Amino acid sequence: MKYNRREFLKMSGMAVVGVAVVPHLLQSCAAGVPESASATMNHFGVSAEDLKKVINTALEKGGEYADLFFEHTFYNSVTLRDNKVNSTYSNIDFGMGVRVVVGEQTGYAYVEEVTLEEMLKAAKTAARIASGNAKKGANNINVQEFKNYYPVQKSWEDITIQQKAPYLQKLNDRIFDLDHRVSKVIVSLSDTSSVVMFYNSEGEFFNDYRPMTTLSATCIMEQNGEIENGGASRAFMMGYEFLNDDIVEQLAQEAVKKTSILFTAIQPKGGEMPVVMGAGGSGILLHEAIGHAFEADFNRKNTSIFSDKLGKKICSEVINVVDDGTIPYNRGSVNIDDEGVLGQKTYIVKEGILNSYLHDRMSAKYYGLKSTGNGRRESFRHMPIPRMRATYMENGNVKEADMIADVKYGVYCDVFTNGQVQIGAGDFTFFVKSGYLIENGKFTQPIKDINIIGNGPQALADIVMVADNLSIDNGTWTCGKNGQSCPVTCGMPAALVSKLTVGGE
Repeated sequence: MKYNRREFLKMSGMAVVGVAVVPHLLQSCAAGVPESASATMNHFGVSAEDLKKVINTALEKGGEYADLFFEHTFYNSVTLRDNKVNSTYSNIDFGMGVRVVVGEQTGYAYVEEVTLEEMLKAAKTAARIASGNAKKGANNINVQEFKNYYPVQKSWEDITIQQKAPYLQKLNDRIFDLDHRVSKVIVSLSDTSSVVMFYNSEGEFFNDYRPMTTLSATCIMEQNGEIENGGASRAFMMGYEFLNDDIVEQLAQEAVKKTSILFTAIQPKGGEMPVVMGAGGSGILLHEAIGHAFEADFNRKNTSIFSDKLGKKICSEVINVVDDGTIPYNRGSVNIDDEGVLGQKTYIVKEGILNSYLHDRMSAKYYGLKSTGNGRRESFRHMPIPRMRATYMENGNVKEADMIADVKYGVYCDVFTNGQVQIGAGDFTFFVKSGYLIENGKFTQPIKDINIIGNGPQALADIVMVADNLSIDNGTWTCGKNGQSCPVTCGMPAALVSKLTVGGE
């Protein structure tokens, strides 16, 4: 028997407005199984004995470790174009995956029909990675306790399109009001709610409720036959409380500002020069060109330039780089990762020294360490791998104005869009949509449509100043790796890179 999300949330201790405890759920708890665990099992229509039976089947060929990951995801989106809400979409995803590990090898299978028969078939398939004597999983269910970094005040399933639409309309109208040159606006709102459950051969169990909400606006302006576009977005792990007048005003102002400045922007003369990475969104370069090289699977396989640098100085001692899964309501946060490891804050670089890689269970075992809680997956159809969460550089010790004053000729990068990165070596090309030209220590003209080209590890080593204005960019950042996508966040204070190649005129 399956139960709706409101019942599950109440049993799991999550905050839901106006929901009473359902008596029959309390009576359905299996002997010896905590209330919240039993409620989640009921949600997926399985029992504690089913979980143990599937785990033992997964180990029947001699696997060293096995785990099960269940997921039930609800997705809704609504879009406003041409001054009216005219598009909606909803989707429900449901299933579970079985992973079996033997040494460095992994077997994985998933099913979209969560019955004991289908789960056992998946377990037998994943078990084929091994060829030895059958083993048994733990006979207990040890529920992992964790701090909730994204409690929901009002869950999305209680909200109708009629309640969402006024916020989209208000954002649309506000953008038009701010500048007469606005010719078109596109506004999108999406909400995702996932119920997940995990159990492994060591008896570890967790359940989690994961909300995700994004609101974005694209602004298109026309001036004297010239057309420019810009946008703004926010993404948080929140319920309906995410929507308010303040966030509407923030996005409207930001979208108009980012678009209007492009009409006066130029392409500067290119070449090798100092580059100031602006606070906030510049963190995407930190994520893509440097962060991936810190993920332990690349280092375990010796494909990362940092594979022999652990414990060594790799940049200035003023630099601290963090990957954090514990920022409240952050898009990249995890109460507990997809392998049952608690969300945590990990110092990758501490005072210029490479302090830690980002580990899942596999890489942590290889290095003889504990996982850093970076085992993440796109869905139950994918096995977990080391993935970033919220990756950022901590504050430095100078003012941004003093940093800019130190540059005779260079560029300030503000808004990044697409780019290409060779993950192992860290070579990158990033497209900068907007920024400023710096001449004799001052901003002179806005710039647009340039590329910056360099090497991530070298750029990190070439950072000579870090400002004290750390900003986390709470946009809709999504990271792709090995065919999987995961929500992430990035950020940084302004930082001066002594030299990068700028592709301009």
